[in-house]
Amino acid sequence: MTVIPAAEVVRGLRERGWTIAVAESLTGGALCAALVSVPGASEVLRGGVVAYATPIKHSVLGVDAALLAREGAVHPEVARQMARGVRTALQVSDEEASVGVATTGIAGPDSPDGQPVGTVHIGVSTPERTLTRAFLFEGDRETVRAQSVDAALRLLAECLGE
Repeated sequence: MTVIPAAEVVRGLRERGWTIAVAESLTGGALCAALVSVPGASEVLRGGVVAYATPIKHSVLGVDAALLAREGAVHPEVARQMARGVRTALQVSDEEASVGVATTGIAGPDSPDGQPVGTVHIGVSTPERTLTRAFLFEGDRETVRAQSVDAALRLLAECLGE
């Protein structure tokens, strides 16, 4: 798997004049850290929310509480709502972030809800559309988390390339 450098995503955001906000669960800040590692990221990156605890997905990011109660935190619609919600949560001067990206999933070693370890949902919300992608990664906890960051960067690059 070829890694999409975070620099490509930062460049794409800069070229469009867009800002980005990050909402992370299983990646625990690693996606935001990948973006921050790029010189000049401060031009586009608003910040990030690590919504590791399920209630934070609702209280900070606005994910529907009934959805969380019914489906749990690892669900495509949760990723979609997290991506959309972080754009508003990290607004500046009443201007929401142009892009929101979200990760939610099960890194392991155990699954709290019976879904397979490695189940990951990534959401991206832009001014043009909101989408989610589902993944089933293999490997240990750190490998699943690293693959999730890579997949999020790939999805962002795909959205910015259109």
